[in-house]
Amino acid sequence: MDLQRMLRMCHDAQWRVGDLDWSQTPRAMSADDEAHVVQYFTDMAQIERLAGALFVEQQRRVADPTLKEIYASFVLDEMRHSHVAQMLADHYDVHRLHTYRPSPSLERFFPHFVDAIRHLADDVANAYITSGELILDIALLRSIDDFVADPLSAQAMELINRDESRHIAVDYHMVGYYASDAYKSARTKTKTSVREQAVAARTFAAMTLWGRPFFRDVFFGPMDRIDPTGERLREAFKRMQLLGTRPGLEALPLVKFWSSMMMLYNQPWMGRRGKEAIARVVGAEPRFMQYLATDEELARARAMSLDELAEEALAAKRA
Repeated sequence: MDLQRMLRMCHDAQWRVGDLDWSQTPRAMSADDEAHVVQYFTDMAQIERLAGALFVEQQRRVADPTLKEIYASFVLDEMRHSHVAQMLADHYDVHRLHTYRPSPSLERFFPHFVDAIRHLADDVANAYITSGELILDIALLRSIDDFVADPLSAQAMELINRDESRHIAVDYHMVGYYASDAYKSARTKTKTSVREQAVAARTFAAMTLWGRPFFRDVFFGPMDRIDPTGERLREAFKRMQLLGTRPGLEALPLVKFWSSMMMLYNQPWMGRRGKEAIARVVGAEPRFMQYLATDEELARARAMSLDELAEEALAAKRA
C-alpha cells in the first residue's frame, strides 16, 4: 500500500455533517419499526465512539508519521459518524415512543474493550479492530440501511461506507506488517514483565466476558431481525477466516488461539455443551465457529496479496 496516497485520500475525502439533507421527512414506519431503527442508530453512535477510541490507540502505537496522520484522520471520521448516527436517531424518533440510550451490554463492554486493547499486543489489538470493522461494514451498516429504506439514511451510509473502506484497507495493510519477520523480530526483543502479562490476561478475560452479550444484543440480535438469512454476517466471518490464512499469521498468539478453538469446536466428537463452552471462551456465537470458507477458497486466499484480499472484502460490502 502507498501510505502517502492513502493519506491524500483521507484528506480529500473528508465531509461534513451538514452535507446531508436533514430537511427530508422520514418515511412512515410502524411503531415497532421506528423503535428498533432509533435504537439501532443510538447504539451505532456509541459504537462509532468506541471505534474512535481504538484508532486513538492505534495512532499512539505506530511510529511511522504518515500512519499516525492516517489514524488521526480515522479518529475524525469516527467522531463524525457518531454525530451523524445520533442525529439519525433523533431524525427517525418521530413519535417519541421511548427514551433511548445505548444498550446496557454496550455500555458495560465499552470500557473493558478499550482497556483490553491498551494492554494487549499490537497484533492482537489490530486483529480485534479489523474483525469489528468487517462485521460493522459488511453486515450491520448495510442491513440497517436496507431496513430503514429512507433517502437520508442511504445518503449518510454512502458517505460513512466510503470512510470505512479506507479503514479496512489500512487494517489489512497492518495485518501484513504484523505477519512480517520484521515485526516478529521486534516483538522477541520486547520483554514484558509478569505484572504486564497479568494485566493483559485480566483485561482480555474481562473483554471476552462482556463481549458475548454485547455482540448478541448489538450485532447478532439486530441482524437476526433485519437480515434473517444471516448471509451478511456469515460473509463477514468468512472474510475473517480467509484473512487468517495469510502466511506468517499462524505464528501470532491470537491466531493460534482462534485456530485451535475452531479446530476443537469442529471435531466430530464434540457435543453441544462442549461447543457452547468453546464459543463462550472465544466470545462468539456458536453458529460462527464453523468453517465458512471452502478449502479452495482458503488456498486461493493464501495466494492473494493483502491489497487483493482487502479489495475483495470491500467488493463483498458493496455487493
